[in-house]
Amino acid sequence: MSVQVWTYILVGISFALYIGIAIWSRAASTKEFYVAGGGVSPTANGMATAADWMSAASFISMAGIISFSGYDGSVYLMGWTGGYVLLALLLAPYLRKFGKFTVPDFIGERYYSKTARIVAVLCALIVSFTYVAGQMRGVGVVFSRFLEVNVNTGVIIGMVIVLFYAVLGGMKGITYTQVAQYCVLIFAFMVPAIFISIQMTGNPIPQLGMGSTINDGSGMYLLDKLNGLSTELGFAEYTDGSKKMIDVFAITLALMVGTAGLPHVIVRFFTVKRVKDARKSAGLALLFIAILYTTAPAVAVFARTNLINTVSNQEYANMPSWFKNWETTGLLKFNDKNNDGKIQYVADAASNELTVDRDIMVLANPEIADLPAWVIALVAAGGLAAALSTAAGLLLVISSSVSHDLIKNVFKPEISEKGELWAARISATVAVVIAGYFGINPPGFVAAVVALAFGLAAASFFPAIVLGIFYKKMNKEGAVTGMIVGISLMLFYMLKFKFGIFDGGKEAVAGLAKDWWFGISPEGFGTIAMIVNFIVALVVMRFTQTPPEKVQDIVEHIRIPSGAGEATHH
Repeated sequence: MSVQVWTYILVGISFALYIGIAIWSRAASTKEFYVAGGGVSPTANGMATAADWMSAASFISMAGIISFSGYDGSVYLMGWTGGYVLLALLLAPYLRKFGKFTVPDFIGERYYSKTARIVAVLCALIVSFTYVAGQMRGVGVVFSRFLEVNVNTGVIIGMVIVLFYAVLGGMKGITYTQVAQYCVLIFAFMVPAIFISIQMTGNPIPQLGMGSTINDGSGMYLLDKLNGLSTELGFAEYTDGSKKMIDVFAITLALMVGTAGLPHVIVRFFTVKRVKDARKSAGLALLFIAILYTTAPAVAVFARTNLINTVSNQEYANMPSWFKNWETTGLLKFNDKNNDGKIQYVADAASNELTVDRDIMVLANPEIADLPAWVIALVAAGGLAAALSTAAGLLLVISSSVSHDLIKNVFKPEISEKGELWAARISATVAVVIAGYFGINPPGFVAAVVALAFGLAAASFFPAIVLGIFYKKMNKEGAVTGMIVGISLMLFYMLKFKFGIFDGGKEAVAGLAKDWWFGISPEGFGTIAMIVNFIVALVVMRFTQTPPEKVQDIVEHIRIPSGAGEATHH
């Protein structure tokens, strides 16, 4: 059977499964819609968290970035994994004990003000839309190649499917769908990685295969071979980094603290029964995530080596069918500058004839390595599972921010439960349409867009949440001012250096890198904006009144472990 037939079969089965689960577990109450009724088991929640967390950026884009930027791509691995640990240990159990559904809910209650809640909702919407745009783009990339439709059509198909099960099932439907999606995506990522690892190095464990010698009897290590291939073509050595140390530090930290402030991951800890379960599911999720994250660098090395070996200086007329298939999507372009019919793939832009979109590396990898058709189709199903699971989680954050935090708690407190459920569903629908628009007109490749979402979360939420939990004297004036200043600064920097809004548009962006403040890229600037947020919040707090006693008591209370009795004052 052909790849396309296999794709229809595997994607069809997985979609039928997701939609079946959504119908079976559709939400009847707002509690089920927002937090799945609070009765999910730690293992199921761990898998769902892992699926929610590993978006199209992890599945499709991360290995793609690493395969093009080599050592520099490791900031994404370190930042995202470290951030997850930070979230699980430092914030999740306390937020769970505070007992609020959403991040704006926590901020609104902890800072005893409607203004704080509204600012938090706006920040949550900005972060979630930036993030979901990257997911929709990922869905479009997968559909365009494997259903052989235009990328934009792919985005629209994705919109319809996400809308169906997010709006019907709410958090309850999404949780069990994400358990299924985790199984699909991890299987889809590991099977080709193991196949290619055996094919190239004879070692079935990709993590070890990456550091092993090649199968061709030369006794050469795979990474040495890749360094050689890269330098021959004028690229930097694969295992060398070109980023400045301060930028590496800033990006890693922005991704870490951004993770800890991501609304759609935090919500997952409210779906279990007890605080103890929240900790347990956090630990399990880390294990489930590590399986993919430790394999990604290996997949990147295999893909890059295979790509260079397959295309460099080869006759265009003799290229295998995968090359032509990806060309039709427009994500792989060959421009024969010297008309010799051969593909010149080199670092020098003037003479390079091949343009490769980074987002295709993981998806094209099994095809380049000539694996069986069902493996190639499996990867397509995995990529869709990764993108859809995160998109659904984000849509829920957007709809609950609007219906629960704005309508119910600010504008219309007397709204009925049924009315609130309708409001949540309508806002999810509007959100999907907006997300689809960004998916069709993306502001960059998937992982770069997602990295900006983390920067925004770091700049706005992280200080307000940390100070809210660990510093009882923190008041509403300080927190609100800090959030506004932090997110405004980050947005300004993004628009200036990522989109060139103030300096001659997107074309000028490459030239603006020399003007970066402190030599820090837009992806890493969340770190600076977060520090500014902390400083502003603490300074403003000094000159305004302390929070009411009642709020200070709540803050004392959430830090006492359950069952430890009351804290005694000396």
